[in-house]
Amino acid sequence: MCRVTPALPQARWMADRYGGHDALFTLKAFLAAMLAYYIALRIGLDRPYWAIITAYIVAQPLAGAVSSKAMFRLLGTVIGAGVAILLVPLLGNAPELLSLALALWLGLCTFVALLDRTPRAYTFLLAGYTAGIVAFPAVEAQATIFTAASLRAQEIGIGIASATLVHSLVFPRTVSARLQARIDAIMIDAERWSRDSLRVDHGDAIVTRDRRQLATDIHELHQLATYLPFESSALRLKAGVLRALETQLCLLLPLASAVEDRCRQLQRADALPPAVHVLLDDVVAWLGAPDGKGGSPEALRARARACEPDCRLPFAWHAALQLSMLDRLAELVAVHAICRELQAAMGADSIPLSPPAREAIRNARRRVLHRDYGLALRGALATSLTVLIGCLLWILSAWPAGAGAVVIASIICALFSNMDDPAPAAWKVWQGTCCAVLVAAPYAFAILPRVSDFPVLVAVLAPAFLLVGAMMVRRRLAAMAIGMILSLPGLMGLDGYYTGQFDSFANAAIAQMLGALLAVWALKMVRTVGAEQSALRLLRAGWRDLALRTDPRQQPDTVKWINTMLDRIGLLTPRLAELGSDTTAPLLDILRDTRVGMSLDDLHRFRVRAHARDDRLLDVVLGRVRQHFDRLGARGQGDPDPALVRAIDTALATIGRNGAVDDRRLALLALTSLRRNIAPDIPLSPRLDRENSAAA
Repeated sequence: MCRVTPALPQARWMADRYGGHDALFTLKAFLAAMLAYYIALRIGLDRPYWAIITAYIVAQPLAGAVSSKAMFRLLGTVIGAGVAILLVPLLGNAPELLSLALALWLGLCTFVALLDRTPRAYTFLLAGYTAGIVAFPAVEAQATIFTAASLRAQEIGIGIASATLVHSLVFPRTVSARLQARIDAIMIDAERWSRDSLRVDHGDAIVTRDRRQLATDIHELHQLATYLPFESSALRLKAGVLRALETQLCLLLPLASAVEDRCRQLQRADALPPAVHVLLDDVVAWLGAPDGKGGSPEALRARARACEPDCRLPFAWHAALQLSMLDRLAELVAVHAICRELQAAMGADSIPLSPPAREAIRNARRRVLHRDYGLALRGALATSLTVLIGCLLWILSAWPAGAGAVVIASIICALFSNMDDPAPAAWKVWQGTCCAVLVAAPYAFAILPRVSDFPVLVAVLAPAFLLVGAMMVRRRLAAMAIGMILSLPGLMGLDGYYTGQFDSFANAAIAQMLGALLAVWALKMVRTVGAEQSALRLLRAGWRDLALRTDPRQQPDTVKWINTMLDRIGLLTPRLAELGSDTTAPLLDILRDTRVGMSLDDLHRFRVRAHARDDRLLDVVLGRVRQHFDRLGARGQGDPDPALVRAIDTALATIGRNGAVDDRRLALLALTSLRRNIAPDIPLSPRLDRENSAAA
């Protein structure tokens, strides 16, 4: 018997080997669209082109992403159709009130979607503009609103189901495989950056590059992890391990940057003991040997603790820096050790875990993401304003095709209102709409009238829709592809039956182009923020949070704080790249702010068991810190107040002297970190300088 090579696995291998993922995605998107169109035609739906549009809008390269979008889109479609069924009979005879109600509904849905930065946001987006898709064309036939809503929901549902089926079964690209590959790459980046942070011979540019890359990697890891629950893979069952790994990776950035800062200060002052030099070299060697041959992490941590200066001795600034560096170094080693265990657990069915790793999994929770209510409100305002202006022009002109303009404008605003400057992307959508008109005209009046059966129809549609699919996977052309797919099927006349009326085509084409142009104008006028202003808003959000964290009633939650700040770093990095500016200073600022928040948490923990005199010292320090960050939030910049520096220095010299050694150690760690991160370049106050000299 001869050996037969399986054709499909071989085709898949060739796609992987020669970069055919984009081509495969394009083919699958077209297959899903044609399947949806065929089903919609067979069951007699009157606007089956909505099934085609939906199949393309849902399409994603990763199967889990398709499933998540599909589920939430379907739920949003049902909600939006229900809202249309409710509003049209009530307000159909008062078009102004109906327009206002739909504008407010779409604005509310956009606002919530912009705050919810998870796949769940698709529910709110679809609930918003599906109501417009159903309600606006039904104004002239209010008695049929339930039928119209039911038909639109079926068409969209068929498109969703077809896309999910095809992308999940035909050569699926799983989130699990992508996630495992990204975890391996992120671990390499993380350990390389930690090694670079401990080496004094590496320049700031190298460390900053690795820091920026790690922040971006963690942000991408979180995005991929949100799609994992929608896949039927073994990795889906390890969601707790993944959350724990994500949390531990978030801890690496502030810890490694703190070790780097203290190490550089001690190197400049020639105050790094030989034993600590050797320890740093051994930690670098251990980080470079992920197979475990570089030594025991427990032994490295014990050596770090043994090298710590005695907290009972009179205060010395270099000793405080050394204490801070060694404490953060021990934590850094512990976190890397846990990350290695969790990485191994993600790739294996069952392996024994150490108590710290098991505790990390037990304590793991979902990341707390940054929310910008101001920008969400601007996006909602732009969307509502677009609908209101479009409806006003439609009512004043009494143009029958005006509903199409309002629908396309509302969809564009809802889709792009999450961007800092959505006008350029919306302009590309308008360009795509114009291209769709040019492509659809020959199809509608020259090609489709000669088509007599479905296979031939698929063949003649293939060039246009394969082109759209190929554009979707190109970042620069994706917005144009959205404009084309929103307009092309309807303009081609892919309805339940062929009409071929030029006046209907012309009206629909003009409505599509005017609607897209209206969206561009509204987004330009209301939503545009700019990358620079958006980056400053992220920094100010951190300063406001730091001012709030000085409140004694605050419960310390360091992991939540780090998660939020690392999410802001992930949002900040692409904005700085868009500006084309040096990313070093803003990233250092937000990392310093992260470490300040960690120090404030430590001060709150110390305060629980502090003596009355120490409590009064902390009141002064925390009050000055709050004033400092309130000023930063108001002005956007400013040097630390000398009174703040004096308050920290006074506390450093005297706090915790009458308490337990561990309490004194915790207070010194928190205040040293606070001093280095808030006022790194300001000399010690005279009193502290005298005590430091005496101790030396």
